[in-house]
Amino acid sequence: MKTPFRIMVMSGLITAAVCAVVLGQAEALKTHVASIKASLAQNQQNLKHYQWNETTAVLMNGEEKSRKVYQVHYGPDGTIQKTEVMATPEKHARGVRGHIMEKKKEEMTEEMKRAMEIVKQYVPPDPARIQAAMNSGNASVHMAEPGKKVSLTFRNYQMPGDQLTLEFDPSTRHILGANVATYMDDPKNPVDLVVQFGTLPDGTTHPSQSTLNLKSKNLTVVTTNSNYTKLTE
Repeated sequence: MKTPFRIMVMSGLITAAVCAVVLGQAEALKTHVASIKASLAQNQQNLKHYQWNETTAVLMNGEEKSRKVYQVHYGPDGTIQKTEVMATPEKHARGVRGHIMEKKKEEMTEEMKRAMEIVKQYVPPDPARIQAAMNSGNASVHMAEPGKKVSLTFRNYQMPGDQLTLEFDPSTRHILGANVATYMDDPKNPVDLVVQFGTLPDGTTHPSQSTLNLKSKNLTVVTTNSNYTKLTE
């Protein structure tokens, strides 16, 4: 009779330990999500007092096809305002070859616009969507470097089957990076997005560079944000 009793005791202890781990992870997830949401809200507010340059480079098959630089700031209505300050000169060819090149350029431009719309859905991350993913059980946390860096994954963040992963430093409440696995129109048309975050002197974090890969079109869009300057009050 002793052996079954010991088995029961051990089983109870294991169950209790598992429950404690699950509860601990749930509490950690709740804490980190709250910190991320607060950080995103504060950064968004701080960035309204800055202007910066946004450089967008479009590459097809690894070859740069266009590059544009914009001056960016938030308008009074809270939306981002862009003014183009530089663009690479367009090359024109004549005849049938020129017509084909123009057609490809139109297709690439349309794909680029759609790709940039995808970027806007994930950068910067939306606190409301992060909360929604957690509430629906589609969020998880992994302690990448305990005390220094955690990795939080949000599934079905923007579309069914997509995934947003944030690297977060809980000690500084800074987002370090983001990885997105999503798609354009159909899951068979995957899109990968990698975002690096930088930190300004006042502690404000911002997306410093994002690289979007649309594999089916061999299209890559690299967006770099730099030269942040505080606006005069």
